[in-house]
Amino acid sequence: MANILAVDDEKAVLTLIKNILQMDHHVVTTVSDPEKIFDLQLGRFDLILLDVMMPNVDGFTLCRKIRDQVDCPILFLTAKAMENDVMVGLGEGADDYILKPFGAGELQARIDAHLRREKRQRREVLCMGDIHFDLSGKEISVRGEPIPFTKAEYEICELLAKNRGEIFSKEEIYESVFGCDGESDSYTIVVHIKNIRAKFIRFQVSPIETVWGIGYKWS
Repeated sequence: MANILAVDDEKAVLTLIKNILQMDHHVVTTVSDPEKIFDLQLGRFDLILLDVMMPNVDGFTLCRKIRDQVDCPILFLTAKAMENDVMVGLGEGADDYILKPFGAGELQARIDAHLRREKRQRREVLCMGDIHFDLSGKEISVRGEPIPFTKAEYEICELLAKNRGEIFSKEEIYESVFGCDGESDSYTIVVHIKNIRAKFIRFQVSPIETVWGIGYKWS
């Protein structure tokens, strides 16, 4: 079973893909508006299918934008079979093409083959708009530029980002980051949040919201 993302502006195609892949017990997320995929945690997918011809953002551009965020195979869905198109797609970081129209057996076989051959060491990543978490390396960057957070600052950001929209009190954040045996108190979190915001504001982003009288959340 794999976690697969399919992006195509034709909803009928997405329904077909989902029905076919669910027969193999894959978990399939479908997106008909290509610009909406940046709201997803792309690092959780094992394989991504991208239609080439889509309005606003074509598949080649989309592949180029997300390739540095994901290590999984990216396959294009396209009615084009010209060699130049194939070269462009591979140059943008794609792994393969599946030509439309395709049959159920072909789609299943091609995806299974790529999943079996997938040998890359997977990075754990979390993308929240322009903010990119490398969960394995414990690093945060904004639009590709790393931010020098301390260990505690990073842990606070990761906690809030992984639980986006959930409100945490100062005490809950403190216990999660420092544990019950911490030697300071919850006011430490106020200071850390202030420092985190100062570092983010240099990049014109402010992801941590104060919920007065309650705590903080990642907006």
